[in-house]
Amino acid sequence: MSDNNFYSLDKLVEFGMGLSIATQMAASMNHTLSQTQIPGAGTAMSTHTETVYYAVLDGVQAGPYSLTEVARLIAEKKIVKETYVWKPGMAKWDLAENVDEVLRLVALTPPPLPTD
Repeated sequence: MSDNNFYSLDKLVEFGMGLSIATQMAASMNHTLSQTQIPGAGTAMSTHTETVYYAVLDGVQAGPYSLTEVARLIAEKKIVKETYVWKPGMAKWDLAENVDEVLRLVALTPPPLPTD
């Protein structure tokens, strides 16, 4: 057998040693990587951000407000269906009765008490 033969004993020993070393390196790297702490890897990034709303109160822009805060302002009668509101994504200010999320909250508030 010549030394250039792929199946020669020397080539098979070299191949076996290379395979053994590669396996040890892979195991060592896997262990090291599993122990590595990557900042922020444990927490998922939130792609959902809460929508904020602005309102014209007493002739002045007010906000930003969360939808919960808008509900409180509606309960306090500071925002009514004729109040101008705006949220990111809207081209211009519009009445609360034309903004679906706000209209749902306005519709939940009871009307004024009768004055009989």
